[in-house]
Amino acid sequence: MHDIRAIRENPAAFDAALARRGDAPLSSDVLELDAARRAKIAAAEAAQADQNAASKQVGAAKAKGDDAEFERLRALVADKKAEIAAMQSDAKDLDAQLTDMLARIPNSPAEDVPAGADEADNVEVNRWGEPAQYDFAPKEHYEIAGVAASMDFETAAKTSGARFVMLKGSVARIHRALAQFMLDTHVDVNGLTEVNSPVLVRDEAMYGTDKLPKFGDDSYRTTNGWWLVPTSEVPLTYTVAEEVLEASDLPMRMTAHTLCFRSEAGSAGRDTSGMLRQHQFEKVEMVSITLPDASDDEQKRMLRCAEDILERLGIPYRTVILCTGDMGFGARRTFDIEAWLPGQNAYREISSVSTTGDFQARRMNARFKPADGGKPQFVHTLNGSGLAVGRCLIAVLENGQRADGSVSLPQVLAPYLGGKTTLTADGMLA
Repeated sequence: MHDIRAIRENPAAFDAALARRGDAPLSSDVLELDAARRAKIAAAEAAQADQNAASKQVGAAKAKGDDAEFERLRALVADKKAEIAAMQSDAKDLDAQLTDMLARIPNSPAEDVPAGADEADNVEVNRWGEPAQYDFAPKEHYEIAGVAASMDFETAAKTSGARFVMLKGSVARIHRALAQFMLDTHVDVNGLTEVNSPVLVRDEAMYGTDKLPKFGDDSYRTTNGWWLVPTSEVPLTYTVAEEVLEASDLPMRMTAHTLCFRSEAGSAGRDTSGMLRQHQFEKVEMVSITLPDASDDEQKRMLRCAEDILERLGIPYRTVILCTGDMGFGARRTFDIEAWLPGQNAYREISSVSTTGDFQARRMNARFKPADGGKPQFVHTLNGSGLAVGRCLIAVLENGQRADGSVSLPQVLAPYLGGKTTLTADGMLA
């Protein structure tokens, strides 16, 4: 959420940031509502002062025996009380309107984010690995002989509908091995703290991590008011809500492996084949809570953590910085990592690593005490996929495929697969 004081002080900069995202200027609307709210508050305070003065005079009039003045002043006090209540109610309503307006305005892009309209304007900043050359036409993951029988879309559709899959046998085990490998690497190598977090959260957690009110349609809500998490960014980040942390406790670095749920609103017709875009999927998430002057370096660190997972798996990838028109609502800067999928002959997103600055912290009121003992300041929050497990499974299967329908698996997964390094054409581990 934006700082209303910053908008008052420099409305032109606020509008310029919106313009970089392709949005219309909003400072005049925001400041008009803010001025009306402040005017109501000031009027209520002035009326309160009048009421206090009249209250003092009531006693004096009674002591003098001036019944007419006593009744006049008592009526004035009652009128002021009603007037103040009405003004305070109006101010509260205007404050709620202002808060809602600010909650729907996207974060301001960092200065180094490239301008652009959509994903075509994203800028590549890194590339690792060379896509393998095959002496056969590479298939998509669900078409590979050793995979097909264990990737059951028909039964999942019968049970749950479209955009679900049941993984069975060896493919299910490889999927599980990938998640365990990611967690172990983030904990043992990258120093993140593992968290087993809830996948049901309250409105406050979704709002605090900028998923509400704008993106309610993208998530699922239970009949008794909980939300199924779109990512464990929500519960991990919200752990610091309403907290005042010690500067010495930062950075806080967390990771979690959870189920994630998304309605995929607006994605009709996109990636309908295979398991690239599902309503239910698994992800190993990374979240960092940092000091403001450390957040840019922390984003680079998190990006390397995610890239390193792919390098250890031997998956070619490229990293792009998202342009202003393709960046997420709450992000100040985002890097996407795109894994090479030979079955599609394309790079596809497998991780996004974003810094939100203090955008989420303002919504959650998450602060820290400066080391010099000054006034508490808002922390910075960051999040990133480390990685999306299902998409990583796709990348492993497609990049390791062989002409006979078998798949060569990454050596780093062998300890999680009983020493096996191959998925045979008949779906067995060997």
